[in-house]
Amino acid sequence: QAFTVEMTSREDLMNAISLNSSIFNGARVIGPSVAGLLMAHVGMAWCFLLNGLSFIAVIAGLRMMRLPKFVPPAEPSSTRRHVAEGFAYVLGHRHVRILLLLLGVVGIFGWSYSVLLPAYASDILHVGERGYGALLSANGLGALLGALTVATYGSRVRPRVMILGGLWVFAAMLMLLAVVRWFPLVLVCLAVGGWGMLLYFATTNTMVQTSVSDAMRGRVMGIWALVFGGTTPIGGLESGLLSHAVGVPWTIAAGALICVGAGFVTWRALRGHSPAPVESRS
Repeated sequence: QAFTVEMTSREDLMNAISLNSSIFNGARVIGPSVAGLLMAHVGMAWCFLLNGLSFIAVIAGLRMMRLPKFVPPAEPSSTRRHVAEGFAYVLGHRHVRILLLLLGVVGIFGWSYSVLLPAYASDILHVGERGYGALLSANGLGALLGALTVATYGSRVRPRVMILGGLWVFAAMLMLLAVVRWFPLVLVCLAVGGWGMLLYFATTNTMVQTSVSDAMRGRVMGIWALVFGGTTPIGGLESGLLSHAVGVPWTIAAGALICVGAGFVTWRALRGHSPAPVESRS
């Protein structure tokens, strides 16, 4: 996350993040379709094997990059102090703090819908591996289109509109999933939901990276990864327990409503406030 800006400039950061997201979500369109076919014909184990082997291409791509020689600091600072400085910076930076809090809420109550998709596919829609693969592909296709939307129009639309608008579109599609049972319409909901989620995610990522200083970016993006990566498993646990009590559709709808409310709280908190400008690198 912190390395992205080193490969580009602040002005092109949103396009770079969107391009990265479009590649990632383009793979999400193809991958689940292939996985669904493999599960149906050769079993799930081959999916895991091929997934692991695919990382060889990522490693090869990183090895091909030609970077300036890394010069470590003469007196390396304490890791504990670096971590403390990162959290202190986030707590003292209003916009970054609010965006990370919203990310945590979405990670717990919104993103957890992906954990429930297998149960939704088998128990609600009664479709097999291929149907589940189609659900993931539709979601990935929407996210791919969302990434291209951010890359094309991200600089022309206010970031707050992209963040909150994308989040509310995503939440609205989750609420529709709670009541829709017609498979083609479910695919549309997941595609539009993926589009909204990517608008929210890519714009938030860009806002956080461009709102912090170059010296603190690595630590702040480490906290970003901690919030997103740490809240998602909590959301999976929460959604699993709640779905056992009230069912999958009600759990998805409850998470969507919480995301809508968190979006309104964020809108009120950020209304009338602009992020402090950060000097770019010379």
